[in-house]
Amino acid sequence: MKKTLDFKPKMLQAIRHYDRQTFMADLMAGVIVGIVALPLAIAFGIASGVSPEKGIITAIVAGLAISLFGGSRVQIGGPTGAFIVIVAGIIDQYGVQGLTVATLMAGVFLILLGVLRLGTIIKYIPYPIVVGFTSGIAVTIFTTQVKDLLGMRMDSVPSDFIEKWGAYLSHLGQIDGWSAAVGIFSVVLIAVWPMLARWLKLSPLRSLPGSLVAIVAMTVAALLLKEYGGVTSIETIGDRFSIDSTLPGAVVPDLTWETIKSLAGPAVTIAVLGAIESLLSATVADGVIGDHHNSNTELIGQGIANIASPLFGGIPATGAIARTMTNINNGGRTPIAGIVHAVVLLLIFLFLMPLAQYIPMACLAGVLVIVSYGMSGWRSFLAMTRNNPKSDVTVLLLTFLLTVIFDLTIAIEFGLVLACLLFMRRMAETTDVRAVFNEIDLNEDADMERGNLEHLTIPAGVEVYEINGPYFFGAGSRFEDIMARYGSHPQVRIIRMRKVPFIDSTGLHNLENMCQMSQREGVTVVLSGVNAKVEGVLRRNKFEKLVGEQNICSHIDLALARAREIVGR
Repeated sequence: MKKTLDFKPKMLQAIRHYDRQTFMADLMAGVIVGIVALPLAIAFGIASGVSPEKGIITAIVAGLAISLFGGSRVQIGGPTGAFIVIVAGIIDQYGVQGLTVATLMAGVFLILLGVLRLGTIIKYIPYPIVVGFTSGIAVTIFTTQVKDLLGMRMDSVPSDFIEKWGAYLSHLGQIDGWSAAVGIFSVVLIAVWPMLARWLKLSPLRSLPGSLVAIVAMTVAALLLKEYGGVTSIETIGDRFSIDSTLPGAVVPDLTWETIKSLAGPAVTIAVLGAIESLLSATVADGVIGDHHNSNTELIGQGIANIASPLFGGIPATGAIARTMTNINNGGRTPIAGIVHAVVLLLIFLFLMPLAQYIPMACLAGVLVIVSYGMSGWRSFLAMTRNNPKSDVTVLLLTFLLTVIFDLTIAIEFGLVLACLLFMRRMAETTDVRAVFNEIDLNEDADMERGNLEHLTIPAGVEVYEINGPYFFGAGSRFEDIMARYGSHPQVRIIRMRKVPFIDSTGLHNLENMCQMSQREGVTVVLSGVNAKVEGVLRRNKFEKLVGEQNICSHIDLALARAREIVGR
């Protein structure tokens, strides 16, 4: 009996043969990943429009749930850059309460995707759409960080992309030199840190992420400049937010039917994006460690995480490719590493969170600039514009522009619809309809019984048309065009269907219309070479009553014999 629920957390499998050596490797990897996740969680939280501790709470709660209930051995979950644009947009329109409801709904949608075994289907979302909206998100993230990166003195920043850049250009004279120096130096330090650590042979520090090194260095520099240089213009987290290091209790938001209806669109966007990113991360990890994740279990685990996170004040979460790869590269091989990562973040949150108030906003902006550069995938983007069909390039560019100029919800919806339409057109083009004149070459025929002839002559008063490929949408209109171009007024019209693997309702409707039109013109239609599957569809729709039982022939010589009989009669 087929199971209806495909839920097998990798955690249960991992602990069956767990040993001390594996634990030590997971412990070390978890500690390093926790340190790597700290600055990203703070930066993602602030960029999304919530307080910095919300980002860390998300990494703790969602990261723990994803490791406990997910379908990948090494997945590390938490807030990611992909959600920044969505979360900020939801907060602007619906407030933090609306974000909580949308994230809860997204969690339910993710669980339903897993329960309905749709994990593998998510993987088939066209690659141009994924590249287009990922690159668009990267550009949008970079755009949102320009103000803090350069320390611009602006009362408010427009939400529209074009208006935002117009405001930046009009406030170029309001750039704070010290903040801009902190931001730009942070970007440079993060970019060169791996090479610098190797060059200076700083072995103990090589495993530290450049983002953490930049935050520590710039925080110390800002404090020294303020204390001894009298520089007070460098804005810090504490200047904008009040830091709360107490663990929040679970709070269930008020749910009304009107709220659920209004937030259905954003919730679907969060769920789709979370599913794509988490399964992409798990697939990449599989290729590195030689494992195979359970996509349905992973979606259920992601759903549980996105239900738990907003209950404690968190934001949407998903699998993070960069942190997952950090986990693998440092020896993590089971979900225990992800649990350790969550515990490390919890300890930092409880005992070191007040120190976050001294971190310069320009430095966090520099961290996100590097994140946006990594997300942009500009090499893949450029390669797709050069080496792919025009239809794929069109989907890529439109998804990218819609993401940047409008928002991700519109981009995903429009991109999917356009990709489906282009796919339908491409599939329709795979079906070839041609007219056969004078004689039929038997060397290419698979439906012939006699092999002693090389050609069959088509009798006068008979037209032969051959359909090569599936008979569905598009094929019927192409058939009519060929008939209009080459057809005359025959007595018999033979339709060879030996290379038609299947026929759908649209093709059946078009074929029925063609047969009825032919009958009105006094033309008899004979079907030739119909395979068993297609014939079954025709007979279930009583097609033999339309054309006549004797006019459905298994091969072409029988069809031609039938045509001669009709013409002679």
